[in-house]
Amino acid sequence: MCLDRGMTFKAIGARISKDQTTVSKEVKKHITMIPSETIAHMDSSGRSITAPPCPLLLKAPFVCNGCKKRRTRCAFQKQLYQAKNAQSEYNSLLSEARVGIPLNQARFYEIDEIISSGIKKGQRLYHIMQSNELGISQATAYRHLHRGYLSVNKLDFPRIVKFKQRRQYRHDYIPKSAKVGRTYLDFLAHTEENGITSWVEMDTVIGRVGGKVIMTFDFTFCNFMFGLLLDNKTAAEAAQKIRDLKKDFEESGLRFGDTFPILITDNGGEFANITAFIADSNGEIESELFFCDPYRSSQKPKVEKNHTLFRDIVPKGESFDEFNQETVNLIFSHINSLKRKSLNGKTAFEMFSFAYGETITSLLGIRVVPASDVIQHPKLLKV
Repeated sequence: MCLDRGMTFKAIGARISKDQTTVSKEVKKHITMIPSETIAHMDSSGRSITAPPCPLLLKAPFVCNGCKKRRTRCAFQKQLYQAKNAQSEYNSLLSEARVGIPLNQARFYEIDEIISSGIKKGQRLYHIMQSNELGISQATAYRHLHRGYLSVNKLDFPRIVKFKQRRQYRHDYIPKSAKVGRTYLDFLAHTEENGITSWVEMDTVIGRVGGKVIMTFDFTFCNFMFGLLLDNKTAAEAAQKIRDLKKDFEESGLRFGDTFPILITDNGGEFANITAFIADSNGEIESELFFCDPYRSSQKPKVEKNHTLFRDIVPKGESFDEFNQETVNLIFSHINSLKRKSLNGKTAFEMFSFAYGETITSLLGIRVVPASDVIQHPKLLKV
């Protein structure tokens, strides 16, 4: 309708909320050719030939829909955009795409023969696929191989036997139902309602994939950080370490919830055992746990920023498999003994021990390091 009225692609696009190039591509893709029936065209020998295209069709809108001569005698071949035909072509294409490639028994054996003979000649599968119209993808060919459908096996392939199968790691996850009332919006509402300005941010630092990891805790009021070494990145391991820490607090006559009243972390599966983090040994709630929105590490900026100090000592990509808890305590003791501009020249250790006492810093495995002995470099672990 718009083309019949002579509207430009830009005007049509504005009307249907599409870019003008989208309209142009649609028109070009579905042009219907209509030969001229009123005027005969002949060559110099007197033989009939196809009418030449109209010069006006070399530029937008590329069709005769809005031409004033459309319904009069015209010596040129017509080009029209017909919505009904365009929709029919689209439906046909959609149907064909959903049907897929038919593969009967005879065709399968034919494909098997082509692939198998090529492989026995030492040809790469890609070469075979490109040299023959097999009608299947390379991924499908590999699936047939791994399932034992082909006459050849993995030993016949030039390189496939050299590749080790990737290890599959099962990751814990936090069910959506467990996060009800524990979202970042709930966290904001809780802190605002109770006038809370400080909390503990948690995260996990990864070394070698599948190896040991470090669960880190950052007290936001002073950036005091400590870590617990986990043998693996699972909810069971994280829960056990936090229970052990709570047990140390109880044996010292202290309540874990008084030091860790509010915890906030990401959606890592290692934090899935919520009860271990929020309840004491008697099952009584002593802490609140909240989760950031997915892929929003900016919602726990303190712990993320403090990890850069950890990476000064342990560069990214290095394994933690040779670490023990004493190694982790040593690293964070030096980090917490750095004088910081944000603390007016004080250290995180000084600020935290002033607020909570050195008994708790000792329980967390952190000791003071004299300013002249602080090492913020990988050589700390080589001394």
